[in-house]
Amino acid sequence: MKQPLGVILAGGQARRMGGGDKGRLMLGDRSLLSHVIARLQPQVSALVLNANGDPSRFEDTTIPVVGDSIAGFVGPLAGVLAGLDYAYEQGFETIVTAAADTPFFPCDLVPRLMTAAEGMEHPLVLAATPDSERGRNRHPTFGVWPVALRDDLRRALEGGLRKVVLWSDQHGGREAMFEAEPFDPFFNVNTPEDLARAEGLI
Repeated sequence: MKQPLGVILAGGQARRMGGGDKGRLMLGDRSLLSHVIARLQPQVSALVLNANGDPSRFEDTTIPVVGDSIAGFVGPLAGVLAGLDYAYEQGFETIVTAAADTPFFPCDLVPRLMTAAEGMEHPLVLAATPDSERGRNRHPTFGVWPVALRDDLRRALEGGLRKVVLWSDQHGGREAMFEAEPFDPFFNVNTPEDLARAEGLI
């Protein structure tokens, strides 16, 4: 299977952090977004950033920026669709998404997602970690997605669907399980307290 396009999802409004670009918050000596780029770039053949508003504010990253094609900040699936549309234009068959506020995700994210997708007509796999109470936590902003289903996703979004797992389950989506020790690698920074925790983890 051809190496996927990496799509960093940064289209949220960061309300719990006071608004603005969460990925620009500093963690150690660089931004959250820089941490994410450094982890994802070696695992994919190219990168694109999904963000809304003026794309020039990301010029320093040298990564192409694509905004949501579905208006109204309807959630991460809109960013997935934007990535799929860009991937289609560039000739990719699949994308792998990662959230811009999750600086510690696994350095083997992509190969493990792609391995879990082997044999699928339309590769569709979400990352998951064990959870003692619920069995597992699915991480819907981390997954491999097939370009072939982009029009189906567009119709679903236009029809009001917002839950990632509802759409992935409709298409027989799988999960790739990752370890959650000594902490969940998909821990994301939503609040100032989360940022302080990340500083401790780094």
